[in-house]
Amino acid sequence: MKYLVMIYCDDTLLNALPDGEFDTMMHGCFMHADELQAQGHLHDSQQLEAPATARTLRVRNDRVSVVDGPFAETKEYLGGFNLIEADSMDEAVRIASEFPWSRTGAIEIRPVRDMDAVRRRVGA
Repeated sequence: MKYLVMIYCDDTLLNALPDGEFDTMMHGCFMHADELQAQGHLHDSQQLEAPATARTLRVRNDRVSVVDGPFAETKEYLGGFNLIEADSMDEAVRIASEFPWSRTGAIEIRPVRDMDAVRRRVGA
């Protein structure tokens, strides 16, 4: 089963890291990602640009509204994701726990819905 591992960042904690620590953590993550990919656990991994570069779109009463920035004011923001393969939520949590980003934010693990099953269900 696929799981989306979302990495939430807290700039206060990231900025408090000693000089060079962020790069050391990133290097370790890249090395670990390469291992996970070789094991068949990692499908994709991406970082996102800062929340200030985002646009939030809503449609209400057939009117489109686009605003700058993230959808909500929050201390933690989505900084990136990993799409992994795991046999269970427990294994997905174990894999996610090997990334250091829970020290500077949070990691959310969510099962990915089987869209082929949804398509079949709705006849699409």
